[in-house]
Amino acid sequence: MFESLRPIFPETASVTPENHLAIGGTDVAELVERFGSPLYVFDEATLRSQCRRFVEEFSARYPNVLVAYAAKAFLTRPLARILAGEGLGLDVVSAGELAIARAAEYRPELVYFHGNNKSPEELREALDWGIGRVVVDNFHELQILGGLAAKSGSRPEILLRLSPGVDPHTHQHTTTGIVDSKFGFTMENGDAERAVACAQASASLRLVGIHIHLGSPIYETGPFQEGIEAALAFASAMRDRHGLELQEFSPGGGFPIQYTVDRPAPPIGEFAEVICNALKEGCRRHGFDLPRLVIEPGRAVVGRAGVAVYTAGAIKRIPGVRKYVSVDGGMGDNIRPAIYGSRYEAVVANRVEAGDREMVTIAGKYCESGDILVRDAELPTVGPGDLIAIAASGAYCIPMSSNYNAVPRPAIVLVNEGQARLLRRRESIEDLMRLDVD
Repeated sequence: MFESLRPIFPETASVTPENHLAIGGTDVAELVERFGSPLYVFDEATLRSQCRRFVEEFSARYPNVLVAYAAKAFLTRPLARILAGEGLGLDVVSAGELAIARAAEYRPELVYFHGNNKSPEELREALDWGIGRVVVDNFHELQILGGLAAKSGSRPEILLRLSPGVDPHTHQHTTTGIVDSKFGFTMENGDAERAVACAQASASLRLVGIHIHLGSPIYETGPFQEGIEAALAFASAMRDRHGLELQEFSPGGGFPIQYTVDRPAPPIGEFAEVICNALKEGCRRHGFDLPRLVIEPGRAVVGRAGVAVYTAGAIKRIPGVRKYVSVDGGMGDNIRPAIYGSRYEAVVANRVEAGDREMVTIAGKYCESGDILVRDAELPTVGPGDLIAIAASGAYCIPMSSNYNAVPRPAIVLVNEGQARLLRRRESIEDLMRLDVD
C-alpha cells in the first residue's frame, strides 16, 4: 500500500521494522512524542533536491535562468537560509516576507517584490534595502513607486505584471492570468500598453522586463506556451511603439505537485522543455536577444517535503453512511480542503501497513461542518490515539493557518539524516492573548 504513495510523501519516507512511518531517518511516532501533536514535519533532503532539480532542468535548456522561490508557499528564516544556500532567488509579496528575507540575510538583488496592493511603506522598505526588482501590478503602484524613487534618488529596476488573458484550467480561486483578475495590467483593454508608455517615460523607474503568472497549480504545459507567446507578441509591439528593451521575462510559477495517487504531476523537465523552447522560439521570431528567464516555483519546492501529523480522538460511526475520525488539527492549520476542495492522501503513521482496512473520513476539530481534511480514505482500522499523517502538506497550509476557535498553531520540525530540529515552536495560549489590550 505505501509503495503507491511514495511519489507523494517526502523522498526519504520509509516504513520502519515497527511498521511506523519514518521521514528523514526519524520515526514520526517518536517525533510526536518529542514535539507534540499536531506536528508539521519537513524533510530537508526533499527540499534541497527540489531546489536543485529546478535549477538543473531549466539551466540545461536555457543560458540565463534565475529560480526565485515563491515565499507565500511557506517561509521561515531557517528555510530562507536553505534556499539561499541552494542559490535560489526569492519572490516576496509583503513587508513580513521582506522582513524574513532581510533577517535571513538574503542577497537583496535576488529578491523580487510582488503584490497587487503594495503600500507606500512596503515600497519604501524595498527601496531602502536595495531590492532586486519590483514587479509593478497597477497604475496606482506605478505612480507611488515613481514618486518614492524620485525622492530617494534611486532608480529601481521594475517588471510590469501583465494579465495575458490565458486560462490555466485550474481552480477559479487560484486562476490569475485571465482578463477578469485583480492582478496585473490587462493586455486586452490597452492598460498594459499604457503602463509600458508610463514606465518608459518615467525618469525615476527603469523598466527591464515583463512578468505573467497564470495561476496555480497548473497540470498542463499548454497554458505556459500560450502565455509566453502572447507576452512576447505584446513585447514586440511595445519595442516598436515605445522602445521597450526586454532584458528579463518571467512566466511566473504555478508548477504542481502530486497530491493523490490518481493525479500525478508532470515532471519538472517537461515544464522546462516547453517554457524554454517557447521563449527561445518566440525571441527568435520577434527578433529579441534572449532575456534572463525568471521562474517562481513555490509549492513545487516545499509541497512534497512537508507532512502533517495528527492524533486521532473521537470516532463517530453512522452505519451505512460514514465513519468519521476526528483529529487534533484541521482547517485551522490546513484550510485548503475547505476553500479549494483540495484532496490529500493519508496513512496511519504508527501502523502503516496493517492488514485490516476500512473507509474513513478524517475530520478536524474546528466548529465547522466543512472542516474535513480527507474524505473517504482507505486506512487501517483507526482508533483514538492513532497517528494520522497527511502527505504533501508543505505548501500553503501553515502560511494560510489561523487561530480559529482560539486554537494555537502547531509546531514545525525539520528532519535530516536522523536528526530533528524545531523550525517554529508550537504556539501557546499566552501567545494568543499577547496582543490583547485591556
